Amino acid sequence: MGQQIETVSFTESEYKTFQSRLLDNLQSLKQVLQRPDFGCGEVSIGAELEMYLVDEQTRPLSLNRTLLERSGHPQLALELNRFNIEYNLTPVFAADRPFSLLEREMQLAMSHLNELLLPEQGSVLPIGILPTLKRSDFGPHAMTDERRFTALSRALAAKRGSMFSIHIDGDEPLSLRARDVTLEGANTSFQLHFKVSPDSFADLFNTLQLVTPVMVALAANSPFMLEHKLWHETRVPLFQQAIDGRSAEESQRGVPSRVDFGSGWVREGAYELFAEMVHLHEPLLPVSGTEDSLLVAGQGGVPKLDELRLHAGTIWPWNRVVYDPAQGGHLRIEIRALPAGPSACDMAANAAFYLGVAAGLKHRINDIIPALPFSTLRSNFETAARRSLKAELMWPNPDPPHGLTKQSVVEIASSLIPVARQGLLSLEVEPGEIETQLRIIEKRLQTGTNGAIWQRGEYHRLCRTLQSHAALVKMVQNYRIHQQANLPVAEWGH
Repeated sequence: MGQQIETVSFTESEYKTFQSRLLDNLQSLKQVLQRPDFGCGEVSIGAELEMYLVDEQTRPLSLNRTLLERSGHPQLALELNRFNIEYNLTPVFAADRPFSLLEREMQLAMSHLNELLLPEQGSVLPIGILPTLKRSDFGPHAMTDERRFTALSRALAAKRGSMFSIHIDGDEPLSLRARDVTLEGANTSFQLHFKVSPDSFADLFNTLQLVTPVMVALAANSPFMLEHKLWHETRVPLFQQAIDGRSAEESQRGVPSRVDFGSGWVREGAYELFAEMVHLHEPLLPVSGTEDSLLVAGQGGVPKLDELRLHAGTIWPWNRVVYDPAQGGHLRIEIRALPAGPSACDMAANAAFYLGVAAGLKHRINDIIPALPFSTLRSNFETAARRSLKAELMWPNPDPPHGLTKQSVVEIASSLIPVARQGLLSLEVEPGEIETQLRIIEKRLQTGTNGAIWQRGEYHRLCRTLQSHAALVKMVQNYRIHQQANLPVAEWGH
């Protein structure tokens, strides 16, 4: 979706041409993935950090284009809403101290952006959903003035109807009606990109899927929306409902959503995920290129697959396969379930634990899959989003008689610490780096504190002396102080 779109409406002929080129792209991709040397090389890690722009009173600042122009930084990008911005971190090799490098770059980027917002007494804030948002912050006026966002909003409206409903249960249930996608822009995330070889893709992808509910529980940081106390990770239901391209009838008939946890365990490799994207989801933005992908692939080249990559950018599974033609081409797994924040050190530790468990568990995943139906895994994901560290998940029992048992997510995550340690060692991460990152996770488990639990606890403490809105404002101000000091959330206290 970073591609520039020059028009906001399309003809039936453009859709047909695009669909035909998508099928050609798929055949070209199949040829490329069969090459024994494709996508090989050192394991690398990249990330995208989405942030809010806020003023002193923690209200959103609609200045993303102004900030982009002031900075001129090539790794900065506009987001859907005017009060959000994205920073694309420099990819790092997994060996040595990758997570410290990511943490340091995030700190430097946020410090630089905060300096640029001094005239408005503003700052950037990495937080899953800003608790002080109001309904008036959304609507056409909130959308960043970019044709690609307008085109996306129109295409989704054409498929599901111009007006759609959102309902999120929780302590204080929330119901909304909207005409555009700007409610989706309330969500900000810390997205990881993990470069993988085609031959190890299926095992790594399935392992990441397995551990995603645990990671959502560890990292939850979105307990409020429009001043309503909802799920610990409210991004999950909000994103699923705000950008779901299905009509009501399609939803009732089980047509897959564009935002989903997946349709099942991956059986063979990356190709089947791309094929699902093409065959299960109609194109939204039929912008065709000029490349003959079949010719390029047939001659041994690396095709750009512009249509397939654009189409994949309009489908948002929580873990997404990415094809990148750069530097000889490779595959990545884009991990999309983690919220932004709280601190840079927390996000670095989340990345270390996530990727460490995936690397440490992938050789066992095919023994685990028969014991965990995918429907149960999907239920674990929702349960973790609802209750985070207070959740109980259905988890394979490693001891006889095996089977599934209900376990607390804290117990599950604690049992995975040694797995993460071994996995990180296999990626050649420096031992001192491993212990630094895992200590942050261990402290979170010991204290039972993540961003969501801290926000809820701090809000309740402040409500003893302040009205609800004032308590939310003060809570976010306190959050910002701790976040800018780069303290792990488990050490914030109340």
